[in-house]
Amino acid sequence: MSIHSELLTIRDFIRYAVTSFNNAPLYYGHGTDNAWDEAIVLVFHSLHIPHQNQEIMLDARLTQDEKNKLADLIQKRIADHVPVPYLTHEAWFAGLSFYVDERVLIPRSPIAELIEAQFQPWINEEDVNNILDLCTGSGCIAIACAKVFEHAEVDASDISKDALAVAKINTLRHDVCDQVHLIESDLFKNIPKKKYDIIVTNPPYVSTQEISDLPKEYLHEPQHALKAGSEGLDIAIKILKQAREYLSPHGILVLEVGNSETALMERYPDAPFTWLEFERGGGGVMLIGAEELGRLM
Repeated sequence: MSIHSELLTIRDFIRYAVTSFNNAPLYYGHGTDNAWDEAIVLVFHSLHIPHQNQEIMLDARLTQDEKNKLADLIQKRIADHVPVPYLTHEAWFAGLSFYVDERVLIPRSPIAELIEAQFQPWINEEDVNNILDLCTGSGCIAIACAKVFEHAEVDASDISKDALAVAKINTLRHDVCDQVHLIESDLFKNIPKKKYDIIVTNPPYVSTQEISDLPKEYLHEPQHALKAGSEGLDIAIKILKQAREYLSPHGILVLEVGNSETALMERYPDAPFTWLEFERGGGGVMLIGAEELGRLM
């Protein structure tokens, strides 16, 4: 008799998933940081039960088909190290739900916190009319910006057609197709010749050494969206050199470089970068104004 036949309720499957995850060499870094939260997300999402109904549903019994589905997902998480958002096809960013699959990185940037604060105090909301999201991936940053700056036009670009296909799904999901314009572009190559009040970008920034040390979970993500040369700066430096041409006089550039922060500071030791701190954790995100960027480059 299969062990799964002994599991009857949602509570049983959550307990079983937590134990199984804790007994496996898993890495948590795609929306959760522990086995309990991972199990909760996987089980409730797979059963299409809203998280706010967790308590009252815990002792609900499952059908055999539901058991089989959950057992298969738990096994894939353990055996193949597939991150949960790829199993559920859902990730959350800035309080919004996004469709994701292995064509795009799983949203996890601390920039979400900055967007929720409307980039204050570095820019005034009334001054924001045009926003550019470079390397948009799933479109999460662009769409979150559209939600907090409802009057602004948002251009969202990516070099990957596959990524833009996912971003299209998300613009439709959030009903922002008229506000968020998707552009296939290698950085600034096909970007309209206009001035943006905010350029925000989470480009590839993982160094060669860091790539070789990544947990197995990250191997499911598109590697071109991670790799950025020996120091992790190949893309970031290109953006710094070109961004000023596209910024309005009062505009700001927000650039995430993750663990390549130290390498960037060493490359530009006198640069007036503002390295942002986040209440919910995370780092490696810098901000610079158009005037300062002009002097730097």
